[in-house]
Amino acid sequence: MGDIINAIILGLIQGLTEFLPVSSSGHLEIGKFILGDAMPAEESMLMTVVLHFGTALATIYVFRKDVMDIIMGFLGIGTLPNELIAKANILNERHEYRNFVYKIVLSMIPAVIVGLVFEKQIEAFFSQNILLVCTMLLVTGILLLITEWAKSQNRSVTYADAIIVGVAQAIAILPGISRSGATISTSIMLGIDKSKAARFSFLMVVPLIFGKIAKDLLDGDFGNGNYSFLALAVGFVTAFFTGIFACKVMIELVKKAKLSYFAYYCFAIGILGIAYIYLK
Repeated sequence: MGDIINAIILGLIQGLTEFLPVSSSGHLEIGKFILGDAMPAEESMLMTVVLHFGTALATIYVFRKDVMDIIMGFLGIGTLPNELIAKANILNERHEYRNFVYKIVLSMIPAVIVGLVFEKQIEAFFSQNILLVCTMLLVTGILLLITEWAKSQNRSVTYADAIIVGVAQAIAILPGISRSGATISTSIMLGIDKSKAARFSFLMVVPLIFGKIAKDLLDGDFGNGNYSFLALAVGFVTAFFTGIFACKVMIELVKKAKLSYFAYYCFAIGILGIAYIYLK
């Protein structure tokens, strides 16, 4: 029963923090530390990947219309939205969909390179290194505060932007650096429209998560761990439904530029964690 409760707690943490700019990986490491999960990183990674799969599907659900429009537009099939047809002809609109897909692919390259070249070093970060997590949470807080001062130019994502945001996503592999916080903050600092920044940020990570899962399945790197199938299923479902809620909330918060609240939260957790490490 204990593993089920732990799975629910970790699912809630993942679902909420994947989309809110407070670092899901960092909070999962803190959560595992508090729950006494002492499994090696390669074994506890099984639950981590399952939870990320849940939030990846939550992203697809929230943006299901966008995803279908992008796929159908890219393939050149189906009916395009009426409001888009009114602004541009079909060929131009399909060109825009294809450009969006190419930008997503381009944004993935930095993270893929870092993930493949530094795979073993990255795994070492996910061994409940709480000092690293808390330090990176402070960095995340600084990024979010800077975003409050940035002025949006209401423009779309360019190819150059896609590479820069992709680099931010690669840096966010570090536990404690919020992926959504880093990518959305970088996009806004580049002058990208806030709604478009959130949409691009959430969609760009989905192919990476599925790619990571496929690689681990082929390599057999998940390990058995101490998790039952029921615990994994419960964690997945919890992360999925919590993720849907958090994703919708985050979209609205980005529009209203209320990210400073999360900066203060990151500062508080980071400082408390570092104080705990040195005072225990």
